[in-house]
Amino acid sequence: MLKQVWATITTLTIALSSLVALPATAATKPNILFVIMDDVGIDQLSSFGYGGLAPPVTPTLDTIAAQGIMFRNTWSMPECSNGRAALLTGRYPFRNNVRQALFEDHLANSQVSPYDLTVPRMLKPAGYKSALFGKYHLGGPSNNKAGYGAPASMGWDYFYGWVGGVPASIDTTAGGVGSEDEAKYKCGYVPSVARAVADEGADWGACYVPKKSGGSSCSMILTETLGDSPGLTCLNKGGVLVPNDVCQKSRPRNLNFNVQNAHYVSQIVINNGSSVQKIPARDTRNRAYRATIEVDAAIEWINAQKRQTGPWMATVAFTDDHTPLQTPPGHLLSAATRERLKRTIGERGRLGSDCSNFAVGRVISDAMIEAMDTEFRRLLVSTGLARADGAGGLIYDPALTNTVIVIIGDNGSFGNTVQLPFDPNRAKATAYQTGVWVPLTVSGPLVANPGRDVAHMINATDVFGLFGEIAGVDPQQAAAPRTIDSKPMLSYLTNPSQTSIRQFNFTQGGNNILKNDARNPPCVIGSACSQTPPNKSVCEDNSGIYWGPGADDPSVVAPNGVAECWQVNKAIYDSAGAQLYPARKVDQLPQNYYAGRDSQFKLVRNFWQDYSPDDNLDGPTDYESEEFYKINESKNPALLLLDREGLEIFKSVNGSVTRDIMNNNEAASYAAISQYLDQELASQPTCPGDGNGDGLVDSRDLRQYNALVRTWSGSSVFDFNHDAITNGSDRSTILANMGSECRPNNP
Repeated sequence: MLKQVWATITTLTIALSSLVALPATAATKPNILFVIMDDVGIDQLSSFGYGGLAPPVTPTLDTIAAQGIMFRNTWSMPECSNGRAALLTGRYPFRNNVRQALFEDHLANSQVSPYDLTVPRMLKPAGYKSALFGKYHLGGPSNNKAGYGAPASMGWDYFYGWVGGVPASIDTTAGGVGSEDEAKYKCGYVPSVARAVADEGADWGACYVPKKSGGSSCSMILTETLGDSPGLTCLNKGGVLVPNDVCQKSRPRNLNFNVQNAHYVSQIVINNGSSVQKIPARDTRNRAYRATIEVDAAIEWINAQKRQTGPWMATVAFTDDHTPLQTPPGHLLSAATRERLKRTIGERGRLGSDCSNFAVGRVISDAMIEAMDTEFRRLLVSTGLARADGAGGLIYDPALTNTVIVIIGDNGSFGNTVQLPFDPNRAKATAYQTGVWVPLTVSGPLVANPGRDVAHMINATDVFGLFGEIAGVDPQQAAAPRTIDSKPMLSYLTNPSQTSIRQFNFTQGGNNILKNDARNPPCVIGSACSQTPPNKSVCEDNSGIYWGPGADDPSVVAPNGVAECWQVNKAIYDSAGAQLYPARKVDQLPQNYYAGRDSQFKLVRNFWQDYSPDDNLDGPTDYESEEFYKINESKNPALLLLDREGLEIFKSVNGSVTRDIMNNNEAASYAAISQYLDQELASQPTCPGDGNGDGLVDSRDLRQYNALVRTWSGSSVFDFNHDAITNGSDRSTILANMGSECRPNNP
């Protein structure tokens, strides 16, 4: 009865307030729990009808979805940072310049601008306190005046997590037990004997854990625990296992507590107001499984809000399921998953514990998603948003809470983890369905008739707008004069009969801005060259072969490295010769790309460069393609229509194909989507000298520039020539364009 009354009230209210959320008092405004899953595309989840032959085990996500709304047709952006920027600023990449995953060399021009409206800034006037836990990845610490204080500078009242976002590489020395040259511990810990190669394993040993005082404690581990080797058990305790040894008065000198280790040893940053703490790697707060650290911090903060007045928003940005893939703790996994890991992670004399192996990594990925789900369950139970049923399940009644729960993937799945029938070659970092189609669920007291599927198009930017609607804030008005790309979402929650609001959807990826407009170095993953990984370690963490400057792999034919992917093929041609070149050349992933769709069809545009021996040139040839597909969102994988290679209605490269092969319906959709894309991209004119992004070059830009350079000369949004320095030449750009107006032309 309570659900029916609430549904009636909210439906009537939304009818009166159109598409703006009701202006509620602080006491009645719902809290918001926002969960971001990392690299978890829609292909991973059985609740959406997919997951392959052995879907990841996600009972918590399934329960929340069943008590809310599953948005089955949601697009995000193709990578971590541009997906999060869309979610947390409501703006497409061509507006905010966050076009790919951010890394240390990317300039402030491709980080979220300090002048943008972020979710916490939008909600603060409505009385919300905001916290972010886990992965930030929107800007900083490098090339950013705020440094490790970037989350606080963007409006979050509290931050506990990782500013840079991406986990470090796996420590193949297992904390100094092995040498860097051997690199034998490929999961970051000493495996059991049964899962080791040669004599690398141990079934017992001494576990040394660092103390805050600078010393360490030691305890013996003599057996596996829930499938975890003594080495993994020790790692999850925050320690380093010395295999086949007893505790000594002093720890061995070779042990290293200062090296990071993927998902188990990280350097946490804490922003509490203006305070910025960077926690050393040896501190025990850094030394546990990331999902556990993220949930521990969120539980503490959310429970503290119960003693305060006013609504809150907690963003829990899980790092699972991001590479490098690493075995999660056994206590977070079901018995069936532990057994699957045991069967897959290798046997003595074969693969051993090698988390970089493709077959092993896929199973570890499923286990990491399950571990995240288990920790999410603990978050809900420990904060009173749900109850344990005593049998490992979850009792969740959204009508009994005053909290809206929003769960989404930041982008599609990484290629090596993609589940059938989705295409691993068209995954994260592409504009194809597997790269941008993400799961989205919303539950809580605002949802009328829970248990529904909504098949209408949703964009990640719309989620930003939903937070404003929930808080009674008009996002467009709050961000003015900057354009917000959100479409209203709240009516989907309150009105089960709501028709589609979006006519088209949009996604985009490309190159971030580096010093002097350089690009990330080449990385060959499988048979394709990508310039998404920013450096050698990230390339290799993604099972790639690094071809950039400093390349040292013997299979790379250019020992000094090359700067661009097209140069990889030129190097292969120069080495192999004309006859062998066609078989040895690598595919080129697009450097820039975007896509749009309507309810039935999708148009993808890709742009790249390649080496063409036929042109008899030392330089690259530019390529541009258009691909047009019929797609759907069928829950039945057998009926699912994806934008797979070979299923194009047409594909044109540099105008090679005419489009008169389409029927009338296809031609009408193509024309409409094409016009939509052209109008969207033209709606944000270039504006030299406009550092604050308000569409004007005026005295405000000059004042803000002058204030900045009093204390900062590094990269900033006022670095118009992209030399990583903010100086007089940038001031000259402002003066030369003073009075220019370049307001967005909203389509």
